[in-house]
Amino acid sequence: MIYSFGIEVNKNEIMKVTQTLLGFFALLFSLSCSSDLDFNQVNDLELQPVVVANLSSFDVAANKLVNNGTEQAISIDTPDVGVFNGSFLKDNLVKADLCFEVNNTINRAFVLRLVFLDKANAPLFSIPIDIPAYAGATNVTIKNETFVGANLDALKQTKKIAFVVALLPGPPLTSTSTGNLKLRSSVTAYFDIQ
Repeated sequence: MIYSFGIEVNKNEIMKVTQTLLGFFALLFSLSCSSDLDFNQVNDLELQPVVVANLSSFDVAANKLVNNGTEQAISIDTPDVGVFNGSFLKDNLVKADLCFEVNNTINRAFVLRLVFLDKANAPLFSIPIDIPAYAGATNVTIKNETFVGANLDALKQTKKIAFVVALLPGPPLTSTSTGNLKLRSSVTAYFDIQ
């Protein structure tokens, strides 16, 4: 006999109750609903993820656009882009949105030309961005480009992007000129994985 909380309990009764409960749950689980699983459904699986990544950036001071008192256009090469390389991307990328944001605090207008280069550094295509001169207020220029179809195929061949900054006519820049030309860029990649 076992005494628990002042109640007399027989060991055999505990065993019978335990066996009855186990039998009940075993019967319940064996009669529960189930359906045949179709593992071939995985063949119809289609994923469409969207990935956002930084692409490139730069920050050029106004005095870097002057060499020995002479204004000059500059070219900024980026290292290998890498975003558009690889067989996974080439096979599954269906659309890409590129966003370029330029903040100009230099009292001079520019044309920024984005030159997309292949593995031999040959130009594939370019995108010009007109940037107005800074006049004391926020001066942010945003350029969005969407790539699908043939344009996307050209983008997938890109290994580098060269940034060519050309000055437009305006007040002369000197080695003491202030302000900066800053670029931030990103890519939103749309995939279709089957």
